[in-house]
Amino acid sequence: MTPDEEMIRDTARRFARAELAPGAAERDRTSRFPAAELKALARLGMLGVTVPEEWGGVGASYLALTMAVEALAEADASVAVVMSTHNSLACMPILEHGTQAQKERFLGPLVAGEMLGAVAITEPQAGSNAADVRTRAERRGSGYVLNGAKQFITAGAYADLVVLLASTDPAAGPNGLTCFLVPTDTPGFGVGRKEEKLGIRSTGTAQLLLTDMELGEEHVLGTPGKGYRILLAALAKSRLGIAAQAVGIAQAALDAAVAYAKERRSFGQAIIDHQAVGFRLASMATEVEAARQLTHHAASLCDRSRPFHKESSMAKLFASEMVERVCSQALQTFGGYGYLADFPIERLYRDARICQIYEGTSDVQRMVISRALASA
Repeated sequence: MTPDEEMIRDTARRFARAELAPGAAERDRTSRFPAAELKALARLGMLGVTVPEEWGGVGASYLALTMAVEALAEADASVAVVMSTHNSLACMPILEHGTQAQKERFLGPLVAGEMLGAVAITEPQAGSNAADVRTRAERRGSGYVLNGAKQFITAGAYADLVVLLASTDPAAGPNGLTCFLVPTDTPGFGVGRKEEKLGIRSTGTAQLLLTDMELGEEHVLGTPGKGYRILLAALAKSRLGIAAQAVGIAQAALDAAVAYAKERRSFGQAIIDHQAVGFRLASMATEVEAARQLTHHAASLCDRSRPFHKESSMAKLFASEMVERVCSQALQTFGGYGYLADFPIERLYRDARICQIYEGTSDVQRMVISRALASA
């Protein structure tokens, strides 16, 4: 860990504790989107952590980004996942595949927080099988006309720019999918249902509707027909953010459980001194640290331009299943109080569950890992 990486982690941690933690329960209760908090994160450089300085970013590593996401997730998982998605699935595809004009138009405003980015892959019938995208982009004149619907889009109700996957050649299957950069003020773009969810309630998750939406070819990201590959590569990196989010939630649950176990007394002593409780906390701490190390290892491989897709899936798989176990055990440590909304464990427990679903379910991660083992 370099001094710059430590500085980014510590900056995110200070902001999370001072600015996010006090309002996290209220945002969860009211589903209020954290627009002001994201603007403040932009001023700290947190909306362009891995974007080079020439485009206004920090130019830091993916390890730094994962540590920042983890720190934010300890306070508010909703803010953490919006920030992670914005960095990994909006900014980085534009940086890596965008034209000079696209970078000049979109990348600077995204990093500065003047625009908020989202990614739209999932559809009502296309989740884990992203190749089954049915949103159509029909070539018309010098541009395209898009029709279709996207589902479960993080920040979809509030995004200014959406990196969107659509089919430009249905007969070609995955090889006929193209990425588009879609400003949300484009005529024909609409926000449908805003979802009511079990957890991460303030992410502005929504359905997106495209009705005869016209885009010029300057909105195509990369080469037509290569959109599936572009976003698969981006997802391998963004999974590091979900793993980090899971670690952050689990760390918050562990910290709360330890603090409560030191304070709560039963049979004449603090319950942490009862072996059943102490051993439970020891196992929780070990799992959290194991997930953290898996995540940091995968991020470090990414930063060194070494193969990391298998390791990224391992980190996401282990961390996302670990966080549910740890939050459950933390709630058990609190007893009946853990079931009350007065204490943070209840919110952490609900926030944890989504980590096994989005950006590739646990079954998808096992599929990626098993294929890597088979081809080794």
